[in-house]
Amino acid sequence: MLVSQAMTRDVRVANPDETIQQAARMMASLDAGALPVGDQDRLVGMITDRDIAIRAVAEGKGPDAKVRDVMTAEVKYCFSDQDVDEVSRNMGDIQVRRLPVVDRDKRLVGILSLGDVAMKGDDVTAGEALSAISQPGGAHNQTA
Repeated sequence: MLVSQAMTRDVRVANPDETIQQAARMMASLDAGALPVGDQDRLVGMITDRDIAIRAVAEGKGPDAKVRDVMTAEVKYCFSDQDVDEVSRNMGDIQVRRLPVVDRDKRLVGILSLGDVAMKGDDVTAGEALSAISQPGGAHNQTA
């Protein structure tokens, strides 16, 4: 199955110049813990509720801090025409639960979460990815 067949297409995007309070409100309204960050139709980062807690609140930054100051700028992504099994294994390797999906022109077209993989794909693949993601440490460890 291709990523385009499993991904969520309706994705809201935060702007790097918005405040973290605006991003948090958007997350709350969407019941989501992560948002892609885009600037002029380009994906420039990801911001998560954990980024806000660890990189903003824990560091004493207020609600007016900018998204760009706490987002993860190194964006991991996948392509819409990739195989879901391949991408799921990669998600396990890099220990992330969701990836922005881009087309071959690198325009954001969706987001793929482990939930998407489990609901529309293979439960075994999703389980293996979750097991790898849940290992302690890794590149996205906030204390690294």
